[in-house]
Amino acid sequence: MATKAKKAKVKASRLTQELLETVRDMRKSGLLTKAAHEKITMRHTGVAPTVTAPLTGEEIKALREKCHVSQAVFATYLNLTADYVSKLERGEKRPSGPALVLLDVIRRKGIEAIL
Repeated sequence: MATKAKKAKVKASRLTQELLETVRDMRKSGLLTKAAHEKITMRHTGVAPTVTAPLTGEEIKALREKCHVSQAVFATYLNLTADYVSKLERGEKRPSGPALVLLDVIRRKGIEAIL
């Protein structure tokens, strides 16, 4: 991944470079929070955040139940099938990619964050 980030920086357009410089200045002056700064820079440098803790089937089921929705509704929110959500909850499958990221967002910020 480090090489991808370097390539993105090397190939960054002049406009992107200027925007990143402005963002750095805004962060230094306190106009941007650390989280907002990291989100902006990650988009432009190509370095994606990593989800640190994978979710177990029990955690996914508890998360869904905390949201007070059925497997079908939860699946719709995540753009998955109800069968896949069922397999996640039983531990037959492990979430990855966008599904894992959305589940992590729901875990940290609640279902409202993706609606």
